[in-house]
Amino acid sequence: MDALPVKMLIETAVRQLEYAYTPYSHFQVGAALLGEDGTVYTGCNIENAAYGPSNCAERTAIFKAVSEGARDFRAICIVGGPDGVLTGFTPPCGVCLQVMMEFCDPDAFQVVLAVSTEEYKIYRLRELLPMGFGAGNLKG
Repeated sequence: MDALPVKMLIETAVRQLEYAYTPYSHFQVGAALLGEDGTVYTGCNIENAAYGPSNCAERTAIFKAVSEGARDFRAICIVGGPDGVLTGFTPPCGVCLQVMMEFCDPDAFQVVLAVSTEEYKIYRLRELLPMGFGAGNLKG
């Protein structure tokens, strides 16, 4: 398998911050999802006054990819911060982790959390969701 293009994923995720719709929290998040075929799908967080209909950047990217027929993914990069200023790592929420569990191999899929192209951490999905519930749990 080719080396993970970490710098490109971080730069792509950072560019998504400008599209974030965050009039309530002002916390902008960008994501870049890498498909097995090398295609990159992007996402940003989109808030709603009712909060419940809001969507995280990670799910935006995954849903966009799935809606275009993609089902196999290698990695996702997530960046975020107040008003788009990256001051720390922005890990995925539990709902996003569960969506990743649906579409990604927890032992192979990589989650890149970044503050810059020089400061980042890479985790396997299994590390972030060690007891994740997936399709295998539904088999007898």
